[in-house]
Amino acid sequence: MKYVDQKGRCYEEETFQDKFLKLLYGTYIGRIKLKILTKPWISRLGGLFLSTGFSKCLIERFVRKNKIDMREYEDRIYTSYNDFFTRRIKPGKRLLPENQDILFSPCDCKASAYRITEDTSFCVKDTVYTVESLLRSRKIADHFRNGYAVILRLTVDDYHRYCYFDNGTKSRNYFIKGAYHTVNPTANDYVSVYKENAREFTMMKTEHFGDAVQMEVGALLVGRIVNHHEEGIMHRGMEKGYFEFGGSTIVLLFRGDKVEIDECLLERTKDGCETKLKQGQRLGMAKNQSLQS
Repeated sequence: MKYVDQKGRCYEEETFQDKFLKLLYGTYIGRIKLKILTKPWISRLGGLFLSTGFSKCLIERFVRKNKIDMREYEDRIYTSYNDFFTRRIKPGKRLLPENQDILFSPCDCKASAYRITEDTSFCVKDTVYTVESLLRSRKIADHFRNGYAVILRLTVDDYHRYCYFDNGTKSRNYFIKGAYHTVNPTANDYVSVYKENAREFTMMKTEHFGDAVQMEVGALLVGRIVNHHEEGIMHRGMEKGYFEFGGSTIVLLFRGDKVEIDECLLERTKDGCETKLKQGQRLGMAKNQSLQS
């Protein structure tokens, strides 16, 4: 995979997760196993096991393999692997911008950004998706024509809790049922990822960025997407929810007349590089402030 860090340095890296998914999706035997692994009852069974005390034995090896700095997280004893995976960060480790016109990432991620063209399509690692097929709603898709789609891909080493990026109001959560396939780009050569993943989205009326959509996409062996709130008020920085085990993705949609995504993020995406971000780091600016930054 090609990544860009916050200093603009581009480099290639293949993680343990990347290698595992190449084996799973890139071989005949792997794809046979995949047909079994993606059955809903297998996902539920896996989720149940990872919530038991027996799964604690997996934690130490996972931390070592993924080089996770546990000094950033609450110092506590974990009761299960899922308890560890959904661990909370220490206060002060994910600071938000003081300027509320700055659009920030609601999660740790590897970020890509796309302009939504007239035919409302965008590319995620060589696979084209329409906003309409993602949402299963032409009406909502048309509302974001000529806007932006921001793809925030979480891998297993990331902090898997996510927050609200602005103050405002939100709709209820709309759940779209699907099979659990991984959102790792390695899979895109073999399956149409987003069309098969379970996902949940909410429509937002935000204070600084206008109308927006936030969608959480589940991944292979994820037991649940856990969102805390239904329709109501949302507050900037308040935890929105979390993912249980697996690499997952958040998709943000914005109107082009309200938000300006940073040009460097758009250009890096065109060059095939994802930008590594922590929760709270900048994605763009409110449109009326973008020229002043």
